[in-house]
Amino acid sequence: MTTVVYTDGACSGNPGPGGWAWAVEDGAFASGAEAQTTNQRMELTAALEAVRTLAGAVEVVSDSTYVVNCFRDRWWQGWLKNDWKNSQKKPVANRDLWEPLIDTYRDRGDITFRWVKGHASDPMNDLVDRLAVEAALKQVGRTGTGRPVELGPPDKRPTPRGPALPEGHAVYVTGVRPPELGGYGPNPTADRARNRLVEVLTHKSIEHPDLLVVTGLSLGAEQLGAEAAVKAGLPYVAVLPHEGFGSVWSTEARAWFEDLRDGATLVLTLDNRVPDTKQKAALWQQRRDQWIAEKAQEAVVVAEPDDDTYRALVTRLGDDNVFLLRP
Repeated sequence: MTTVVYTDGACSGNPGPGGWAWAVEDGAFASGAEAQTTNQRMELTAALEAVRTLAGAVEVVSDSTYVVNCFRDRWWQGWLKNDWKNSQKKPVANRDLWEPLIDTYRDRGDITFRWVKGHASDPMNDLVDRLAVEAALKQVGRTGTGRPVELGPPDKRPTPRGPALPEGHAVYVTGVRPPELGGYGPNPTADRARNRLVEVLTHKSIEHPDLLVVTGLSLGAEQLGAEAAVKAGLPYVAVLPHEGFGSVWSTEARAWFEDLRDGATLVLTLDNRVPDTKQKAALWQQRRDQWIAEKAQEAVVVAEPDDDTYRALVTRLGDDNVFLLRP
């Protein structure tokens, strides 16, 4: 028989105080805490603690694509082949947790992984979510058998505003603005970035035939992402932060934005108001960027390695789900 174990991690801030948990329905459960950690490390710790504890064949059920996709897509084989370097030739993040988990997976041969959508009314996913959140908030873990008593509240993740993206493998294209791309007009730097985006997106579409490019259509890399999607023959969704977005740009820039907007498979506008200050416009754009990041499975970022957007997306999506394209 295969033991089905649900796992989850939580973090109050990222990084911040964290908690992990695993549980078997009508069986054992455990949770634990760390004072300063990340959500990804807690997701990994939950899976590692589960397989270390449970004997026999085990199916790990997690809402973390970071954990599940490593084994579904065999990231680990490339890491071992390349001496623990990822596809971008950088050291694999969280190796201290990945390595024992992968070693256990290889040594035993009876461990499988399955993804479940988080916060979607799955009773066992809800159970480990509450245990992990409790451990993160109280900084105390617990163990037991059966249904834990006095469970804490579920993770109160903010519900993104606006409608959902269409079904598909969503790849968020974002990055630097025109000054870092050679200027506001056509130029060789922007042309090279666009051509490289076409190559990257085409390659990803082979692996994911349902690939959907997602862009905020801001000036710079995001508009290049839409242009690259057109050249690659891929659908793209434009997610705009508010009504009137782009209205303050030059006549030429506004006309090109409108062409790209009108060519999108779908246009989503997250707020039907027009901001009355620059500060509010900036805030709503940040909210839009967060909305897309929460929906996307992968991202392509046109930027340098120290770019804040790039680092934030790596933290959210995982190192192997964010492709850095240096302008």
